[in-house]
Amino acid sequence: MTQTSRRTVLAALATAAVSGPLLTGVGASPAYAADDYASNTDLYTQLAGREGLDFARRYKRHETFDNSLGTVYRYPRTAIMALHGGGIEPGTSELCLGIAGYHPATFAVTPAGGPVYDYWMFEGLLSTGNGTMHVTASHCDDTVALSLAAGSLNVLSIHGCRADQTSAPANRPEAVVVGGRNDRFKQLLHSAFGAAGFQTIDGSTLPDLAGVQTQNIANRTLLGMGGQLEITTELRESMFGTFTRAGRPGSTNAVFDSFVGAARTAIANLEATAEQIIL
Repeated sequence: MTQTSRRTVLAALATAAVSGPLLTGVGASPAYAADDYASNTDLYTQLAGREGLDFARRYKRHETFDNSLGTVYRYPRTAIMALHGGGIEPGTSELCLGIAGYHPATFAVTPAGGPVYDYWMFEGLLSTGNGTMHVTASHCDDTVALSLAAGSLNVLSIHGCRADQTSAPANRPEAVVVGGRNDRFKQLLHSAFGAAGFQTIDGSTLPDLAGVQTQNIANRTLLGMGGQLEITTELRESMFGTFTRAGRPGSTNAVFDSFVGAARTAIANLEATAEQIIL
């Protein structure tokens, strides 16, 4: 059985802070052809003064406090992220909040008394054309997002995709592609979603949706690996009574609840494994 020591965690955090090329400036990778912005910093710079109008950032970091001499309190383990929320990949903001343990309309802890997780999301607020603000996951350099990932053992990153980008059959386009570098997490996600009746696809069969790049925010964790979900438009649409930015938070349905519950089950099962124990 593998256990993680606090010294190992702190060393990994220090390494993560200084390793790897910066996503802006010298050594930065060029943006994908579909991206208008090379990074979040590039977007924030070019759209200066437009936050709250064209785009928004929302996040929550839960307070951790340990002033006990003899008791070790739980270390933050999992953060949930939606890099392309709002109108960019519709439904992912609401799923991010739901999986983090918050009702997307009221922000009430849901289920009551259930575990809650740190979260971060970037959202497009335009009436149309939000796709121009897509920044690919390996170029995300938002400082809060990076710090959340670097301070967590796990990240579950929520994305949207089209059915024709996947291997889902034409007569059943509702599917979720499970990716990321954490194979155990992927297995647990496949299992939980399958048990809930959802069609899952292995991200390793779809390189463009695999989420295995080391610079992908999902994998910039203390363990150097995480999980990524690419959810088809048809499946996301089935989770809401009204599929608009204003209508989605208050119109989640049983499909949404089932999907959120399955994701939370997979997270709970992951956090119960030996690799998640910090001494």
